[in-house]
Amino acid sequence: MHMLKKGRTALIVSLGLLIALLCFATTAPAKKLHPKRTLPFNPVIFVHGSSGSASQFESQAMRFAVNGYPQHYLQAHEYDSTFSINTMAQVHAGLDDLIAAILQATGADQVDLMGHSLGTYVLQLYLATPERAALVGHYVNIDGAIAPELPGGVPTLALWAEHGTPGREIVGAENVWLAGQTHVQAATSAEAFHAMFTFLADEAPRTTMIMPDFKGHISIAGRAVIFPQNNGVDGAVLEIHEISGFTGQRIKRRPAAVYDIDADGNWGPFRAKAGRNYEFVLVREGQEHHFYRQPFIRDNHFVRLLASPLGGGVGEQMDRDDGQSNLVIQRDKESLGDQGVNNTILAVNGVNIVNAATCPIANRTTSFFVYDLYSDTESDVDTPIPYYHALPFITGVDLYLPAADPPDDRIRLTLMDRGGNGTLQIINVPNWPSTSHRISVHFSDFAQWDTIPTADCGLSLKP
Repeated sequence: MHMLKKGRTALIVSLGLLIALLCFATTAPAKKLHPKRTLPFNPVIFVHGSSGSASQFESQAMRFAVNGYPQHYLQAHEYDSTFSINTMAQVHAGLDDLIAAILQATGADQVDLMGHSLGTYVLQLYLATPERAALVGHYVNIDGAIAPELPGGVPTLALWAEHGTPGREIVGAENVWLAGQTHVQAATSAEAFHAMFTFLADEAPRTTMIMPDFKGHISIAGRAVIFPQNNGVDGAVLEIHEISGFTGQRIKRRPAAVYDIDADGNWGPFRAKAGRNYEFVLVREGQEHHFYRQPFIRDNHFVRLLASPLGGGVGEQMDRDDGQSNLVIQRDKESLGDQGVNNTILAVNGVNIVNAATCPIANRTTSFFVYDLYSDTESDVDTPIPYYHALPFITGVDLYLPAADPPDDRIRLTLMDRGGNGTLQIINVPNWPSTSHRISVHFSDFAQWDTIPTADCGLSLKP
């Protein structure tokens, strides 16, 4: 575990997105009114950064819940960080609406805001308006904009990743440096959470672990959105299937749940079995986009299914063939390939795709587009694919993965995280053909124990 190095001031900003009360984005309205009760902390709203979403708040939201925050006290504000479908004024107006709805729903007098990266710029501009700043009790600025004074005069915690520009600060804030951490990791790590919770709740958290709840069913919800605009995948149908974690194959023919997706992208809550594996399938015009994740271990309302427009978007640049599988692998923590013993290992069918070329620390790689470049059945994992490697937080890897329709084998993805003491995270997926199927795999940004699927469909949790 990394130590926190404290400066004179501190501010934390965490990535975020959820709730769509705005016309510009697809965030969902605040939850229905709950019985109002007095709590010793304010509701929290997370605002994400460039190419981000509420996915960067997913782990922290679970940690806040473990430490006593009700689910409806945890929200995110999502927007198009390319500003192609919304303006900054619209982003701020949407945040006005969200804050008003949350205060009405909870009976609280103020909210706490957290921003990550570009989200800190969004929020510092927002807090410059005194009427808006008056409704904010605390502000967490996460590895983003500096400031010569407290934004809007609001008490501020500023979190800074050590692997970034040195000397940054918000004057007058509590500045905390996260030793050994990188830009996205600074928003999602357990160490960042400890600083956030202590600042917001005025006491240390009981735990920074995401404690499992295996008593029975858990509540899962989220949004299906177009990356990176964060508008809903309007007109799609979402199917949720329970699957074998060992093979990736479905256990039953009929889905466990089906949702029609509209312009806000919202789906759920889905009543899931804790510790089980699920496949999420977005169906659009005969095309199927399959999403695979590690098992859910407790309530989680910040699941994001990131898709591209049919016939367009970032994913359209991948070569496709009936005989090859294509993967998009994502995690809200950078993978490092040039840091020696601190390197990440991410093996696809036994081939490690993390190296100094694909994942130098300067690239901040959190997503991999993996496919057979030119569909020539040849692989070259040591030379990143230029188009993808030039995009923020992304790299491209030339790896041939044989496919079949219907699938006749599994693709095994094994992650050994840096700083994870050798813990293994394993996800198995079917080898769908890339011509009519897209495959996305999401790894958790925390590794608390080995997650190794067993042949009986259960989950082996080994501390």
